[in-house]
Amino acid sequence: MFETIVALATAPIKSALSIVRLSGDDVFEVVSKCFSKDLRGIKERTIVYGSVLNDGEKIDEVVLLAYKGPKSFTGEDSVEIICHGSPLISKQIIEACIKNGARMATNGEFSSRAYTHNKIDLVQAEAINDVINATTKEAKNLNLLSLDGKTSDLIRPIKTRIADIISLIEVNIDYPEYEDIEVANKEMIVSIVDELIPQIDLLLADGEKAKIINEGVKVALVGKPNVGKSSLLNAILGEDRAIVTDIAGTTRDVVEGHANIGGVVFHLFDTAGIHESEDKIESIGIERSKKTIKEADVVVVVLDGSSELDEEDKQILEFADKYHPIVVYNKDDVAKNDNKLSISALNGQITPLINALKERIGIDEKAFSKPALNNARQLGLLSRTKESLLAAKKDAMNDLTVDLISTSLFDAYTAVLEILGESNQLDLSKEIFSRFCVGK
Repeated sequence: MFETIVALATAPIKSALSIVRLSGDDVFEVVSKCFSKDLRGIKERTIVYGSVLNDGEKIDEVVLLAYKGPKSFTGEDSVEIICHGSPLISKQIIEACIKNGARMATNGEFSSRAYTHNKIDLVQAEAINDVINATTKEAKNLNLLSLDGKTSDLIRPIKTRIADIISLIEVNIDYPEYEDIEVANKEMIVSIVDELIPQIDLLLADGEKAKIINEGVKVALVGKPNVGKSSLLNAILGEDRAIVTDIAGTTRDVVEGHANIGGVVFHLFDTAGIHESEDKIESIGIERSKKTIKEADVVVVVLDGSSELDEEDKQILEFADKYHPIVVYNKDDVAKNDNKLSISALNGQITPLINALKERIGIDEKAFSKPALNNARQLGLLSRTKESLLAAKKDAMNDLTVDLISTSLFDAYTAVLEILGESNQLDLSKEIFSRFCVGK
């Protein structure tokens, strides 16, 4: 039995309206005890106008939406109470519901119940939280595709194909006497793996793009003091986030900003100049800069286009080389050389760098409207699926017996099930739902 849970489903602030949500096997019984009308006979979705009461005293006049399971978000009998948007009223309604048998919901418990009752799979559940946390219209639209089940639909054919070959192998092993059953031989296994790997590779490639759209890109701006990194950060952000002076070494720690560029959030980090320093505080900033560079997705080395490279520039280029940096020459307005990628941060002429950043992440317009796996968990499991399938192919080509080959196939199948949350992953699902807000 699923006990009745209750939570505020809207923000706990003063507003025009608030929604208190309840769900559970005896939700109509619980609400009827503190509502002016009896809900226990409800057989279908119903809208009711009435009053919420506490020991006969009116708390508020409300509109109540009653959902008869399984035709509800959670799959259970559910109630949504739309009241006036006073935090005090919402609190009193919740207290009245708890007094009459409900309990406070935990983080993500409504979505968890929807998952438990097979109303959504784990990919859709994660999409709920991603839609709420989306910071761009593009990320929101991408996550809505997952919420609609379109991303899961990409995985199910792979799941079915692997299940088919595993089932055939099991039948061959258990019922060898049936000669009219197709034989799952090694050639068939190799053929199926060769069929699935390109599909998985495409999903992985699309998934990496979707992950970038969803989470953004970390960009570290690197260069010696007074080369114009702070001016560049301000130019990209369109605001004065970093202090800009002609005094070398003004930035003594990492300065952070965020910019939406073509539908992708760029998390920009203006690092302290990397150089030798006897100043203890500045040295700490330099070490933080090095850490930021190591963790960045893209490193931009900023050089002074108005002067020749010096030894410090060369040291920075050498340090950043392993991160495959974009090298940009600033101060194009007073540059002495015809450099390959030149900008003028001071004058806001940074289009060449913006274009280089877009080219580096490789996001095209199709990526914004294409359903795709889009987080580390999903992509990691899909990679594991690929590795297990390739292991099965290798075993087949090494002439192992079919029953031994099926072990790797089963590993691949289990990984696909974990993506959708269809395997025994209770602990994992609890971890995912714990990140949701209460009432969702």
